[in-house]
Amino acid sequence: MKTLNHAQNAANFNKDEKRVDWHDETLWWIRQKRDKSAFQIPEWESLRDAASAIKANTLSNLHQYLIEFEKNALANGVKIHWARDAKEHNDIVYGLLKEKGIDKMVKSKSMLTEECHLNEYLERKGIEVIDSDLGERIVQLAKEPPSHIVLPCIHKKKEEIGELFHEHLGTPAGNADPQVLTEAARIHLRETFLTRKAALTGVNFAVAETGEIVICTNEGNADMGAHLADLHIACMGIEKLVPSRAHLAVFLRLLARSATGQPITTYSSHFAKPRAGKELHIVLVDNGRTRQLGRAEFRNSLKCIRCGACMNTCPVYRRSGGHSYHNAIAGPIGAILAPNLAMKEYADLPFASTLCGSCSNVCPVKIDIHDQLYKWRQVLVKEGHTTTAKQLAMQTMATTLSSPTLFKIAGKTARVTLKYAPFMVNNKFNAWYLQRDMPKVPKSSFSEWYQTNRKQNEQ
Repeated sequence: MKTLNHAQNAANFNKDEKRVDWHDETLWWIRQKRDKSAFQIPEWESLRDAASAIKANTLSNLHQYLIEFEKNALANGVKIHWARDAKEHNDIVYGLLKEKGIDKMVKSKSMLTEECHLNEYLERKGIEVIDSDLGERIVQLAKEPPSHIVLPCIHKKKEEIGELFHEHLGTPAGNADPQVLTEAARIHLRETFLTRKAALTGVNFAVAETGEIVICTNEGNADMGAHLADLHIACMGIEKLVPSRAHLAVFLRLLARSATGQPITTYSSHFAKPRAGKELHIVLVDNGRTRQLGRAEFRNSLKCIRCGACMNTCPVYRRSGGHSYHNAIAGPIGAILAPNLAMKEYADLPFASTLCGSCSNVCPVKIDIHDQLYKWRQVLVKEGHTTTAKQLAMQTMATTLSSPTLFKIAGKTARVTLKYAPFMVNNKFNAWYLQRDMPKVPKSSFSEWYQTNRKQNEQ
């Protein structure tokens, strides 16, 4: 079945105007919390500069830092695995579970495993996976992907969550009290934590000089899973590295403030070595990252620390919803990462932007997101991944704008049409008109106005 593009998905989301308004207002409220928290730190911009520079250094010397990380992790008793793509990643995880005879696993939030579609893969292999992050568990019960990298179920109202919990967890029908629902989730997940022999976590940061990984959560679910299980599998993209612990401090100050407006995440847990009788495996995943690293204009996208600030501020994301991006990572950052994975499949996403620059303004590592969106558009057009209609429209515009004569004729034709036959523009076939009021017809073009006034001023 053909995947709907962003515009079609957004149109479906926009059918529920109340949800759209609520979604928009909620995310903007989080953006405001980010601003308040950030501006309380006088050195905020210096921290952003430092983080961007650290990431630039890491990416420029990634091969060396990866070797250093592997060496130190192995010395700590950690087992390291390398995966070229999503398939290898999924096969490695399944192989570890199969080796131990494990058919049930608890998992904390991991956008990498969403990118690799690990849950679906393991379920096909007969492995039961329970997501332990509350938001992730909610969308899992709803059989939906997360719509936000930090707030997975931000698109759902508490009443809908109440219905889901009534169906799956046995809460009273019609009860949407957040405290009741949270308590029900705790009871439900407690049994999961106590009985699962394997836990999978994501990785927020990995430190090359020590071979340790750092996982940031507000619920402590990653810690519960990792500490109670015999087998801890941590999956990370190769770009998650920082050179040293001293550098790590910069990112921990930026991450939570950018994501939710908190000074720091409730739990910032360091895992350096397995406990006695336990195993810690780290899977280092490429999956297109070295390809992106080789694209000079798009390399900066690998600096991303997955805070979601660009989503919270984006006027398009806020009013179209995360699922409209039909990709594991939505919003502006997803729109510059996705085409690297599959250019044709995600060719629509870089066009789902106003290029307003708000995403770049709030990015804690100063990724030039809106510039990359514009550059991706150029690449996609050159590669022929835009629709025939758009290509013809752009060719027509290029021809018209490059000819003063054609430009004047087109302007006069448009003014006459809007004045005497507005129905030719104001109709359901004009996507622009469906969402906007067409402008009042000007009496003359700017050129005609300028010429008239110039003559009058010269007299």
